Amino acid sequence: MAIRSSLLPLALLVLAAASSAAVAQLEIGFYSKTCPDAEKIVGEEMAKIIAAAPSLAGPLLRLHFHDCFVRGCDASVLLESTDGNVAEKDAKPNKSLRGFGSVERVKAKLEAACPGIVSCADVLTLMSRDAVVMAKGPFWPVALGRRDGRMSSATEASNELPPASGDVPLLAKIFASKGLDLKDLVVLSGAHTLGTAHCPSFADRLYNTTGENGAYGVVDPSLDSEYADKLRLKCKSVDDRTMLSEMDPGSFKTFDTSYYRHVAKRRGLFRSDSALLLDATTMDYVQRIATGKFDSEFFRDFSESMIKMGDVGVLTGAGGEIRKKCYAPN
Repeated sequence: MAIRSSLLPLALLVLAAASSAAVAQLEIGFYSKTCPDAEKIVGEEMAKIIAAAPSLAGPLLRLHFHDCFVRGCDASVLLESTDGNVAEKDAKPNKSLRGFGSVERVKAKLEAACPGIVSCADVLTLMSRDAVVMAKGPFWPVALGRRDGRMSSATEASNELPPASGDVPLLAKIFASKGLDLKDLVVLSGAHTLGTAHCPSFADRLYNTTGENGAYGVVDPSLDSEYADKLRLKCKSVDDRTMLSEMDPGSFKTFDTSYYRHVAKRRGLFRSDSALLLDATTMDYVQRIATGKFDSEFFRDFSESMIKMGDVGVLTGAGGEIRKKCYAPN
């Protein structure tokens, strides 16, 4: 399956990627001499993965997010815990991450073609882009040259990942610490158009919200009551770990703008989704994209924000290493 552009001003995105990469010392075509088919290999393997399991697009995109927000985009989220260290992937916010096997599968293909050349950090960055494209989303150029970190900490993950329960001031502070602004926050929230979530990440909105006089059991008033009723039919308690809910009901395998229409109707699954309606800047963006008249604008914005996020805290040059297996340091 070929990776195709979604009719975006690609030249502008190339400029954005090049400009951002200059700061991060990344380069479009970084492997042109050492592993010229790297992107093709990733794309072809991703086509097989998504064809077999379309629902993996969201989890693979989420893996990249969770990687970049802790120690930067260095593939530290892929490292396994050891006897002396609990790694990021075993932190509570990461317990539901999926797609690790798919990353190892793609990495193995690259190792067979170009041993010790392409980093796991670049593999994950490319896979997240291709996941979006294969879910009918936008294409953007990815500057490459990231190297892999050797450290991974569950404590850091728990402290640094944006919480699903966060309000805009808290989320904006976390994003700013990564060089991302308020627009990036509302745009990258649009990634919730893909994927599902387990009940514990949002069920406190259904059962544990404090009402007047401290009474418990009141549904979160920021949540549409009809939508809340449907969620309660799926999630029988706050601790229900068996059921999954679509983050973008009816469209969770397709990258589109329907997420914003749900949020505008007070049907965002997470508190962080609903919080976008409580800030003037983020609310304006949600309501604009929710009209369905600015899909191409959102696709362009998302591409630009993903380029920015992909450059957060990267290791380049002599930093880090190129892992042979993504789950363990060399």
